[in-house]
Amino acid sequence: MISNQKTDIRTESYLQRIVDVKLGKNVKIFSFVNLYGCEIGDGSQIGCFVEIQKNSVIGKNVKISTHSFICEGVEISDNVFVGHNVTFINDKYPRATRADGKKKEENDWILSKTYVGKGASIGSGSIVLGGISIGDYAMIGAGSVVTKDVSPHTIVIGNPARFLRKIEE
Repeated sequence: MISNQKTDIRTESYLQRIVDVKLGKNVKIFSFVNLYGCEIGDGSQIGCFVEIQKNSVIGKNVKISTHSFICEGVEISDNVFVGHNVTFINDKYPRATRADGKKKEENDWILSKTYVGKGASIGSGSIVLGGISIGDYAMIGAGSVVTKDVSPHTIVIGNPARFLRKIEE
């Protein structure tokens, strides 16, 4: 269960930034991590050099490996494995400026939410585009680029990620 306490941990500024985070019990967080405005469930582990942005939810017993980026709008269910250097994307049409040349502000873009089902595994170096749903116990091969939904109990690989086989467990 996630604590209702919001956490504001400030260590030396170059080591980590943990602000306005709802942490569950026995969460393990390594150094050089930025977490803000997110929720992290019981027993989860966050590796070095990870950023988890606001309005993201991480379930229980999730392992997020080093150098991964979890952007706003990502929901990761319980028992999920996220490999090293996995990147989630939440903007289908990224631009620095609006059509009038002015810098884009937060209300100038549409958030594309992403869902990762229970027990799924995402291999190192993978990229998951916004608006994607990854089914329960699905597996994403290392280095894959996920451009469309992945069915439960399915292995996908490649760029773009494509069906390899069903998981018969």
